[in-house]
Amino acid sequence: MGMIPIGDENIQGGPPPLVNWALIALNVLAFFLELSQPSERALQSFITAWGVVPREYSTGHDIAPLIPLPFWSTLVTSMFLHGGWAHLGGNMLFLWIFGDNLNKVMGQVRYFLFYMVCGLAAGLAHIAFNSHSGMPSVGASGAISGVLGGYMLLFPRNRVRVLMRGGVTAVPAYVMLGLWILIQFVSGIGSLAQTEETGGVAFMAHIGGFVAGLVLVKLFAAGRTTASYA
Repeated sequence: MGMIPIGDENIQGGPPPLVNWALIALNVLAFFLELSQPSERALQSFITAWGVVPREYSTGHDIAPLIPLPFWSTLVTSMFLHGGWAHLGGNMLFLWIFGDNLNKVMGQVRYFLFYMVCGLAAGLAHIAFNSHSGMPSVGASGAISGVLGGYMLLFPRNRVRVLMRGGVTAVPAYVMLGLWILIQFVSGIGSLAQTEETGGVAFMAHIGGFVAGLVLVKLFAAGRTTASYA
């Protein structure tokens, strides 16, 4: 995309973004659980078992390696797993920058529910467009896409500091996030022509999460204010 966010304008006052911090901590802890797997083969088995495998949903049953929970629980567990340090780092950077304002506006419980619902919507969107795939999908990207959609709707003119080739500059949130979702749409359309073997990033999950965030943010932020910024 050419722009890496490094900060934004923060809301003054309100509750501390405890849930946002907790979500980041849970993702990091889950990643260290992945690193604790004794071998590359064990790690791949772990990811396949606890990630979203669309074919399980189209057939209606778990596919080996099995888990001690209903197969649809992977819609939740997959949201806290990542495919590597870069995957984790990028997701947590976006969550750290854009999640705290929504957490402060919504409060703890509403923000947690908003995050989880956006993640579930993202997972279902991925399944809908890849129903025959046997590849596992993991990552917080779908839920964080919902956070980005909600942020863009509530704080469209908030200044976001981004790192570019020419240095650091500030752009309105609607510019950066609008460009981001445009790339997801273009890439998502292209990914529809990919096969299971050539697929990579779950672009349709990003789109599904972002749309869910746009649609639901006003409901979860109802009655709250966004008046004061740092």
